Amino acid sequence: MHFMLGGQQASTYQRGRNQLAAALKKSPQAVDALARFDRFAPDLWDGLAAVYDVEIVWPAVLDVIASAITARPSALIERDRIRQLQPDWFQLPETVGYVAYTDHFAGDLNGIENSIDYLKDLGITYLHLMPLLRPRTGENDGGYAVADYKSVRPDLGTIDDLESLATSLHANGIALTLDLVLNHVAEQHEWAVKARNGEEKYRNYFLMYPDRTVPDQYEATLPEVFPDFAPGNFTWDESSQLWVWTTFNSWQWDLNWANPDVFCEFVDILTYLANKGVDCFRLDAIAFLWKRLGTNSQNQPEVHSLTQGLRAALRIAAPSVIFKAEAIVAPSDLVAYLGTGEHAGKVSDLAYHNSLMVQAWSTLAIGEGRLMAQALQRFAPIPTTTAWATYLRCHDDIGWAIDDADAGAIGVSGYDHRAYISGYYGGELPQSPARGAHFQVNPLTGDRRTSGSAASLAGIESAIEAKDDQALDLAINRLMCGYSMIFGFGGLPLLYMGDEIGLLNDVTYRKNPALAGDNRWMHRPHMPWDVVAQRNSRATVAGQVFARMSALISARKSLASLHAATAPVVFATDNPAVVAFRRRHPAGDLVELYNVSAQTQILPTHSAWPLNNANAIDAITGSLVDLTEQTITMAPYAVWWLTAQPS
Repeated sequence: MHFMLGGQQASTYQRGRNQLAAALKKSPQAVDALARFDRFAPDLWDGLAAVYDVEIVWPAVLDVIASAITARPSALIERDRIRQLQPDWFQLPETVGYVAYTDHFAGDLNGIENSIDYLKDLGITYLHLMPLLRPRTGENDGGYAVADYKSVRPDLGTIDDLESLATSLHANGIALTLDLVLNHVAEQHEWAVKARNGEEKYRNYFLMYPDRTVPDQYEATLPEVFPDFAPGNFTWDESSQLWVWTTFNSWQWDLNWANPDVFCEFVDILTYLANKGVDCFRLDAIAFLWKRLGTNSQNQPEVHSLTQGLRAALRIAAPSVIFKAEAIVAPSDLVAYLGTGEHAGKVSDLAYHNSLMVQAWSTLAIGEGRLMAQALQRFAPIPTTTAWATYLRCHDDIGWAIDDADAGAIGVSGYDHRAYISGYYGGELPQSPARGAHFQVNPLTGDRRTSGSAASLAGIESAIEAKDDQALDLAINRLMCGYSMIFGFGGLPLLYMGDEIGLLNDVTYRKNPALAGDNRWMHRPHMPWDVVAQRNSRATVAGQVFARMSALISARKSLASLHAATAPVVFATDNPAVVAFRRRHPAGDLVELYNVSAQTQILPTHSAWPLNNANAIDAITGSLVDLTEQTITMAPYAVWWLTAQPS
């Protein structure tokens, strides 16, 4: 045993191992699976013990794990073996992600399978398909109100189609990521239906109250996620005559993770989908899992114990599978989702770097990088076995999470800065080239989030409208400057569907009554394959952006220093309009310089340390850069990824 347990606990632990050994007695996986148990069972035990009566839940969890192991297909068993030999596969510079809605990208799952060549042409090795498990009918929060975790949305295909797609993706070197909504289910989910009908077992799956006494106590410290169209955190359910906890929408019922039956249900769901070929699960709304009176019920310590338990269960049953935490939280809380203290390296393998995204857009709006450097330098180190998932855009709005302390450190007001950049990207400022829209305006706090595609926020849409070629060149450079930061930071970069061809806002969503009230659909367009067909023509915006994005991806894959285990140092240079990322690596140092302004900038050569006083090569263009002079000059929105010229 790898850890110390008391007599009764040690007996329970050993009985669990014997239980697993007996269940796998005739399985060819028995030896490997028991070895994985010996490695990861302590993490599972500790995760469970922090939340539940572990001696009761232990045999139930191991029973689910045993069933999953015996059901795992032989091709995935072989994939497990390969991944165990290269556990850093998601940290490699060669790993590049793509995010898309199945129907908007290719119609259905078979269409995705027929589009694999396009993804390979772009250099994609990791595909995240947005929610595709069967949601409730009608409003469903873009698929995040799941009615059945073990079936696919009917118009997209079947669970067999999903398995076929995973097999084809694997054959082409592409990993598959799916969303797993942990915090809530649709009110039409079988568990909610049974709870509504009075089954006590399933009422304990949720947080249901006979009157407003307890809900009002919680509401005193709970924020509202969607104040415009889903105020409050509790909904009266007429059928059960009970108040139900509903953080996001009235038809999304929060789960009671204090109930160990819920944990076992999700181990079963995770292993079922893993056995269909899913490589990574995006753990949606993970910060909200644990409820605690007197707090905002986010980022509670139990969240990390639960994640550790789920991860350990998967490491035993399907060891090639990884987790990505969807935790859009304050920087001070974020690193914990990759593991700190006793959970270091034992929770999610990936986490979204929301701050990098916000700082990239902020920096491009104000044309200087001091705030970015201040904010990113404050991040605590992450476990070397984990990685940031970096992105410039996603399916969601942009919340302008600028910390007041960071803003104050460079002498500006956080409130005023947030107001400025939300106005800049939200279509308020006449001097701004951005074409975005405000989302969820909160008049009490002044908070205004932003919707809009990356290309439209970067100014491509307004330049095309004005038929201004110079503004268009500047906008494309601005877009690529932002994406270069995302690809050059390290971690696993995620390219949002259509950004590789400069796809603009799509306002046709307004014609659909089910979507018209949510302007995030403006940056969730359908893939225009007629435009994609122009990607090799430099005479088109799509062709120019695609060529630049392809070169960026190729450059990233060539640089060992972009392995996620190497942490970047971000700093503002002597010229605040130029931001530098520096990476020290045994295979060769990398200095990235970004002119984040619309003007030509001159900066001292020592900003390129440790490569100054030498000739360097820009890894993106292959051009030589002379660092022997006292100063260097960068064009507007220029990006240089500098490596030492080989002797």
